[in-house]
Amino acid sequence: MGRQGVLLLASGDTPAMVMGAAILLLPLLGIYVTYTTLRAGFAHERLARLIAAEDLELDTSELPRRPSGRIERDAADALFVQVKGDLDAAPDDWRQWYRVARAYDVAGDRRRARESMGRAVELEARDREPR
Repeated sequence: MGRQGVLLLASGDTPAMVMGAAILLLPLLGIYVTYTTLRAGFAHERLARLIAAEDLELDTSELPRRPSGRIERDAADALFVQVKGDLDAAPDDWRQWYRVARAYDVAGDRRRARESMGRAVELEARDREPR
């Protein structure tokens, strides 16, 4: 494919040159996306192990569930309010950000869960830095 991309770039035809550039750039984009996804996954897994070791994982076993297995919305919202209160009391604690991320996930808000987990990763890394 790389050879085809180079041939298209050398063709002199604008649409073909654009396609040639895309052929050469898309694998690089794929590598970048794969790398960042794996890096985030490993960081999240590390935090999950640390939280489990400290026995701070959210317990959702007693929450009412729908037939699909998802936690009922009112129960998820109540859990979130509780966890958010803990975060408000300790806004620089990565553990609280992790718990908020999990609460967002339980509530089905994936975007905010990712943002909160990113903040947890950031704060935990800062805590590991030698001072």
